[in-house]
Amino acid sequence: MSQPKIKPRALKPGDTIGVVSAASPVDREHLERGVAALKSLGFRVKVSRHALDRGAIVAGFDAVRAAELQAFFADPEVDAIFAARGGYGAGRILPLLDFDAIARTPKVFMGFSDATFILSALLGRAGMVCFHGPMVAMDFARGLGEASVDHLRRLLAGETASFELPARAALRAGVAEGEVVGGCLSMVAAAIGTPYAPPFDGAILFLEDTGEKAYRIDRMLVQLAQAGVLERVAAVVFGALRPPDGSETELRLIGGCVAEQMARLDCPVLSGIEAGHGSANFTIPLGVRARVDAAARRLSFLEPAVVV
Repeated sequence: MSQPKIKPRALKPGDTIGVVSAASPVDREHLERGVAALKSLGFRVKVSRHALDRGAIVAGFDAVRAAELQAFFADPEVDAIFAARGGYGAGRILPLLDFDAIARTPKVFMGFSDATFILSALLGRAGMVCFHGPMVAMDFARGLGEASVDHLRRLLAGETASFELPARAALRAGVAEGEVVGGCLSMVAAAIGTPYAPPFDGAILFLEDTGEKAYRIDRMLVQLAQAGVLERVAAVVFGALRPPDGSETELRLIGGCVAEQMARLDCPVLSGIEAGHGSANFTIPLGVRARVDAAARRLSFLEPAVVV
């Protein structure tokens, strides 16, 4: 059994959220709209100095992006850190981060998509609970649904000691408990074999993705199986799996590939949680214990994710 994870302090109105660009370049207008949305929730916002930097394919130099994330964890005036957006590039900064130092000053870190690299490393290297959820220049800028916003606020404030997320379907029967790990399937697969892969043993593996054709989804699931990951986890839970251009044909093919690969497992499997790309994107705490009940088609979180 894994060691209990370090939990960050709960957020309250007036706390400061730091916003960092750890991956792709960020659009100024989208960033400003997202910051305004956070402020409307009662938070102060501190945007990193180089959040709008642009390199060839990422948001500025790797060393600068890493330094700004590290600095926000150390900054006593910053109470939480939200990723500006995903895209590509977060994996490049992982060797530049001091995870021992981060573990000494745990804070809410929120992101998804390419930020899955950071989430996984925070779990595995810093032993810290973190949050798969909305990003500032994406979800907050576009506008989150009222239910998603209320869930996020209550979860981060410590008002939610436990909660449930329903699934649309059960692909394998059973009941299992474990700490939730994972995120974007592409990034989880890419992290295998690196020092930054999430801690899979006995975990509930959450997976979602976007813009991937069925053969690519299948290839990544085969990689997880052949790397021995799927035989190590206690359960698998799928969030949104969004095909390119919303193709219904591709979506059906993806469903078939997922069902085929999951049929080989001896653990419970759920699909259709409203989390990730192209969904209501309910925030999921990673590193906390949860239960999968396939008969009830339910993922139940069993403990608070923050310290009040």
